[in-house]
Amino acid sequence: MIIGLDHVQISIPAGRLDEALRFYADTLGFVRVPKPAELSPSGAWLTGGTLNLHLGEEARFATDGRAHPALTVADARALIERCAAAGYSHRWDDGPAGYLRGSVFDPFGNRVELMQKLT
Repeated sequence: MIIGLDHVQISIPAGRLDEALRFYADTLGFVRVPKPAELSPSGAWLTGGTLNLHLGEEARFATDGRAHPALTVADARALIERCAAAGYSHRWDDGPAGYLRGSVFDPFGNRVELMQKLT
């Protein structure tokens, strides 16, 4: 029986962790947390709200731009505008009734969906 979600891992190109942290920490607002010492020193662990996000550096990085985490956010418009102002690609998506939904793309083309429940 599944009881929860521990983390989501996003692949990034090897050697480009600083760029990834500018997007995920500085722009989206995740906070970096220490990785256990026994794990590979590459990549990074972050947390935000109830989500743990792991950035894994890959020598053979590839993305199709479709696979993605969907994050519930308090203000999708403000966060997407913040990403756009920082120079990151974005788009507005049709969402289910009662939601504002858009996607932002990290420097490597990984999609991150942002969803806001409207009241």
